[in-house]
This record gives sequence, C-alpha cells and structure tokens, in this order.
Amino acid sequence: MALFALEGAHLGYAGQTVLSDVSLAIQPNERVALVGPSGAGKSTLLSALYEQQKERAALVPQDGALVRQLSVYHNVYIGRLHHHGTLYNLVNLVRPWPANVAVVEAILRDLALADKLFAAVSDLSGGERQRAAVARALFRGGDVLLGDEPVSSVDGVQARQVLEVIERSFATVVLVMHDVELALRFTTRLIGVRAGRILFDRRAADVGPAELDELYQSAWRGPRSSKPA
Repeated sequence: MALFALEGAHLGYAGQTVLSDVSLAIQPNERVALVGPSGAGKSTLLSALYEQQKERAALVPQDGALVRQLSVYHNVYIGRLHHHGTLYNLVNLVRPWPANVAVVEAILRDLALADKLFAAVSDLSGGERQRAAVARALFRGGDVLLGDEPVSSVDGVQARQVLEVIERSFATVVLVMHDVELALRFTTRLIGVRAGRILFDRRAADVGPAELDELYQSAWRGPRSSKPA
C-alpha cells in the first residue's frame, strides 16, 4: 500500500495553484528526490505529501524552524514533545533528563555536531543549524523522513555524511534537492518538476542528460551540483 498518493491533484496555497494535475504514488522503502528549477513547485509538492502522513513522518523544513534562543539539545528534543506530558517537558527544559541527553548527543555525534549540544542555536553557522534541524527529525523518528533541501547549507563531504545518516535511519525518504549529483547518488527515484507540472517521474538510474537538460533548460554535461533549487 502506498504511503503517499495523489491523483489529478491541484496544489497551492493562499488560493493560488502552484502545481496542476499531479498524479503519483510513493511506496514504502523508496528514496525519492524532487528536483527542478527554483519556483517550480517542489516545496509545495513536499508540503502536500507531508499533510498526508504528518503523524508518521519526520520533517526537515527548508528554514529549519529552530528556536534560536534555545540550545541545540532543546531544539532536537522538540521532535518528541508529543511523547510526554507538559510537566515532564517543563522539567526537561530546566534540567534535561540524562537519558534524553545521551540519545540526542549520539545523534549529534553522527552529524559531527556533538560539540554544540548545549550551544544556543543563535550562535551556530548556517550549516550547523541545518544539521540541528536534521537531528530533530532523526530524534523524532517515524515511518518516513521528508526534507526540503536538508543539505543545501553544508559542504559536499558533510552533505554525503548527513544523507548517509538519513539513509540508515529511515527506509523511506522524500527530499527536495538542488544538487543533482547527490540526488542521483542517494535516491532511487527522481521526480522532475518544472513550471507547475511533473515533467518526469523515473528511476534515478534511468534519468539521463536529456531529461535533466529539458528540466533545467541549460547545457548539462554530466552530474553536477550547480543546478538551482
């Protein structure tokens, strides 16, 4: 049974249609990348998918949605606020429970961020904030991770490390990605979005230069990371 399904859907916000006639299904254990030029509707599509499974999905939003005044630990812990009552969460805010700290620290270690465990988010670099947002999604857990450009602010080496951690932690992944090379390497399926429509939906191994050239309308001479988001 599909985790996500859309049939002839028209998607948008504030009364404006961004994507038209969208039909797709995503099965468990798929790793899907949504690729295409800026403004094509990738984030709108990801949001529509999240609405279908928000109780079972972990989300990495494009802006991170972190509380800058709180520490990295507390921002990651927010991923499981719904698991406990108000009193438990208030106590943890003032004096973090050691068991929770150990779990969060282990996740941050995998993302090369353990040294920032109790640093304020406001003191982090853009790449560190992005990894903190990924850590919150990992801590939350679930059946699927959805991410809106979750590695756009880190360098190539860190991007591969973060994607490897995500791959180990979630069997099903749907990511908006601006880096075509990483999308081809780490996902099993590419959905190309252009001008408010799905241009192609194919296995990553079957996507070639012709499809990507049409998608971005620019010369494309092999996988590269310079495509716009």
